Amino acid sequence: MTVKTIDKQLLADVVQGLTYSPKCLESKYFYDDEGSRIFQQIMQMPEYYLTNCEYEIFDRKADEILDWFAPNKEPIDIIELGAGDGYKTRVLLEHFISKSADVRYLPVDISEEANRRLLSATKKALPELYIKSYTGDFFEVLSGLKVLNNRRKIFLFLGSSIGNFDKASAVKFFKHIGQFMSANDLLLVGFDLKKDPDIVLPAYDDPHGYTAAFNLNLLKRINRELDADFNLADFKHYATYNPISGEAKSYLISLKAQKVNIGVTGQTLFFDLWEPIFMEISQKYDSEMIQSLARDSGFSVVHSVDDQKHYFRNSLWKKI
Repeated sequence: MTVKTIDKQLLADVVQGLTYSPKCLESKYFYDDEGSRIFQQIMQMPEYYLTNCEYEIFDRKADEILDWFAPNKEPIDIIELGAGDGYKTRVLLEHFISKSADVRYLPVDISEEANRRLLSATKKALPELYIKSYTGDFFEVLSGLKVLNNRRKIFLFLGSSIGNFDKASAVKFFKHIGQFMSANDLLLVGFDLKKDPDIVLPAYDDPHGYTAAFNLNLLKRINRELDADFNLADFKHYATYNPISGEAKSYLISLKAQKVNIGVTGQTLFFDLWEPIFMEISQKYDSEMIQSLARDSGFSVVHSVDDQKHYFRNSLWKKI
């Protein structure tokens, strides 16, 4: 008989979040293998403008970005945190290889399946590129990479993934990354910029149902890994956008008064009719917010580039 291994941190975070008022779940748990597959679908939606905007920046500004990364043609290691399928990054890598740059690619993702797909696609497109993927928690992986070699490291955190953090958590995250960086290393961050609410909201409340499936998949994961009995049909996805704060937020709304059991603990959780579970924030930024975040995190902004519509920005940082 196989004994199920319980992720104790997942259990603790789920119980804490669902006994808190208001209820909440941590977005970092979205990305199991199924969640990663659904997110790939989200990124391919026409409503999800972020992917195309960042792709355009990389395609249009690859020469400039290579000059940022390696102005003296020095060897570089590109370490991408939360690499997913690596689709956009391959644009840069293809250009760097064509310019005979001495580059190695070290993608990091918590999904083993996502890493397998990335390795296969990248090796097929760029057989001459050195690539080694790492599966696991970002900071556990970085602990090993810190002493890997003395090459200049370029850390990538793309796709406005930082938008999933509130300000305090974002500062803490970047300070932690800074601990693994040498003075010569750089950090490239993707930021979704504030814009017309009618452009923002459909990216998080799409007509295809992918974002709803992405949120509901976390309940499926809790059912599978913690022996819970969420009925997904009893919850609906709901998204909002505040143009003043720049916060796009996602919720799951309980469609009835109900109880849910967490089998591994025997605990019962109670939900009122219309009670929300806060699932995710997707913060939108302006220039002042980006500068403030960099400064408070111990970095300075050295370069920035927007897509042509000014929907999205890639910002290059160095440690102060």
